[in-house]
Amino acid sequence: MSDIYFFGYGSLVNDLTHGYSPVHRASAQGWRRAWRFTPDRKVAYLTAIRAPGHQIDGLIAPVPPEGWATLDLREHAYERLPAAHEVTHDAEATDIAIYAIHPDRLHMPDEDHPVLMSYLDVVLQGYLREYGTEGATRFVATTDGWDAPILDDRAKPIYPRAQRLDPAERAFVDDTLRALGCKVLV
Repeated sequence: MSDIYFFGYGSLVNDLTHGYSPVHRASAQGWRRAWRFTPDRKVAYLTAIRAPGHQIDGLIAPVPPEGWATLDLREHAYERLPAAHEVTHDAEATDIAIYAIHPDRLHMPDEDHPVLMSYLDVVLQGYLREYGTEGATRFVATTDGWDAPILDDRAKPIYPRAQRLDPAERAFVDDTLRALGCKVLV
């Protein structure tokens, strides 16, 4: 039996946050990313939203059958959806899943449900390392909801898989948020 792959488009692009390998660059057609929260979580995260004519970059990696329970727990606010027909890649994967929050459960982030800086750092670190500055910039352009408040929790990260950024990665994140005019809560 072959492994089923996930398509990651947020924190799963940062392979420091999981042990699945090998990873392969991929893109999903008909999707955009958006910052949203759901009643299942106290803070906002990324979700994939169907968007005909759009495309998002990410990674795929195989998950052995015994690994899905752990990954589903990590992604507990999301539905695991079949996506093989929407994902382009150079791997030998034939079965691919994408995690997305059900549209009926999506809410706009607010000050009571902000984006965590520690989560945003992990996501952009993954894109910088996998796709370079151009790819990280493309991530920003293909993600909606940058008007969401961002809680600066870098000093005491709330996100359980927080990573330390090097100075260039941190500068990219900070410069991007300034350029977007994001509201950062301290």
